[in-house]
Amino acid sequence: MDFNAEKLELIKKIAKTKDINILKKIKAIFEDREKEVWKELTPEQQEEINIAIQNENRGDVVDF
Repeated sequence: MDFNAEKLELIKKIAKTKDINILKKIKAIFEDREKEVWKELTPEQQEEINIAIQNENRGDVVDF
């Protein structure tokens, strides 16, 4: 099965499940991965991202 087919199969299973524990576990996996990625960034990259988030929250961002 190719990559996109795997993703679609998982999406279907997630959409059909009524088990909140499965959804919480999937969410936790993604949150853990996001934390890992964040730790891999330099302090400068983290600061740039934080500034961009703050600007977005204030509405200071101009879409191109």
